[in-house]
Amino acid sequence: MVRPAGETPRRSLWNANVDLVVPRFHTPSVYFYRPNGAANFFDPQVMKEALSKALVPFYPMAGRLKRDEDGRIEIDCNGEGVLFVEAETNSVIDDFGDFAPTLELRQLIPTVDYSGGISTYPLLVLQV
Repeated sequence: MVRPAGETPRRSLWNANVDLVVPRFHTPSVYFYRPNGAANFFDPQVMKEALSKALVPFYPMAGRLKRDEDGRIEIDCNGEGVLFVEAETNSVIDDFGDFAPTLELRQLIPTVDYSGGISTYPLLVLQV
């Protein structure tokens, strides 16, 4: 888990009405970047430090979902952090062709255990 680098407000935020009608799972996105020759290109430690700093002003992303006393889903801004997964592959970008959804592409998306309920999983999951 990557947590905010500094103190963040402890509060609850209501979700917008549109967020209340969508399914409760993460929306997968996969981005590819070709190496740019820099020595620290995609250095996981550099990325974690930058993410930790970014989570201070964007602190709700480091929280968890919960239900209020009326059952409405809200964000519990508790600073628990975002999931940051480091992975390796022998594939290259060209192996994915036109990026149509395939099993190989799906394997690049981290798995989240949804069995524990909405308050147990992070709002943001990243895999590099």
